[in-house]
Amino acid sequence: MAQKKRSSWLLNLLIVVTLIVVALAFTAHYKNWTKIENNSFRIFSGIYYQKIPFSEIDSLTMVPKIPSMERINGFSVKEIEKGVFKEDSIGENKVHVFVDKLSHSKIRMVYNDSLKLYFNLSDSTATKTLYDYLSSKIIVEKE
Repeated sequence: MAQKKRSSWLLNLLIVVTLIVVALAFTAHYKNWTKIENNSFRIFSGIYYQKIPFSEIDSLTMVPKIPSMERINGFSVKEIEKGVFKEDSIGENKVHVFVDKLSHSKIRMVYNDSLKLYFNLSDSTATKTLYDYLSSKIIVEKE
């Protein structure tokens, strides 16, 4: 009888720990987290993270959709697309994608001469506001 109680207690603990880990993973990935510092922009979602100084941003544009690419690692769920992609089978450059809503416009950022980053936020007006802010920062940095 004591053996059965111990095993059910252990099983219950394992279930609770698993649920906590799943909840933390969901919280970390369910949206893009951005932070603007004095001279850089950070975006992260779960295990994917990019920090880009404003001085290294070459161009910034709004695009209606991302091009078709080969996923190296990452995931897609409904309108969410996140991960590291390869632009084509020949190219070596990795493209980082942080898209919360595929149906909304995305920001295409080129930095370090050829590296690309596509991202948006779940709120399209917040994405536009972020685009305007980043555009003003790179114009100031270039002058």
